[in-house]
Amino acid sequence: MLQWIADNPRIFTVALQNHLWLSAAALAAVLLIALPLGLALTRRRALAGAAIGIVNVLRTVPSLALLVIMLPVLGTGFLPSVVALTLYGLPALLLNTYTGLTEVDRDIVDAARGQGFSDRQVMTRIEIPLALPVVFAGVRTAAVQIVSAATLAAFIGGGGLGELITSGMANFNFPQLVAGALAVALLALAVELAFAALERVMTRSTGLRD
Repeated sequence: MLQWIADNPRIFTVALQNHLWLSAAALAAVLLIALPLGLALTRRRALAGAAIGIVNVLRTVPSLALLVIMLPVLGTGFLPSVVALTLYGLPALLLNTYTGLTEVDRDIVDAARGQGFSDRQVMTRIEIPLALPVVFAGVRTAAVQIVSAATLAAFIGGGGLGELITSGMANFNFPQLVAGALAVALLALAVELAFAALERVMTRSTGLRD
């Protein structure tokens, strides 16, 4: 495996870079959608049930199925892969954001309002800091899910480390196959550890503990 990487550094590097770009773009889209939407749903509880129901349906759809669904809609390549990965990672962060915000102790919120805090101040000074550990756990889960599922983007021309696996299988090149599979596993582990460390730092900086 290591010998194959040493013999094909450019192929491996390009596949790794594409995988990282796919994952980063999808995670950024998830953050931009899930965080404000989760916050909005806590203010519109009547819509929360329907939104959570839709999100729970998305959780049951396999990642490969989402990628295949993109084919007739957006074709093949980078964009449909990012859209599919965004839909795949969205439920974890949206549900954690909504849950974290709604489970903030109402007595604390009421006490803040009693001290004259505005809705915005309650949100930024009370709700978001207290919900941060749960929200960030959702970010970590979504990141790992996206990095892992990005392997399947190779099936619709999205590139990434999955191309090493599919090419290795097609050509019976087992060192290449193992290199791709192990690289994905190590990348997912690295993302998990990095986000876990960042979560501890952010939690500590807000004066909270898990």
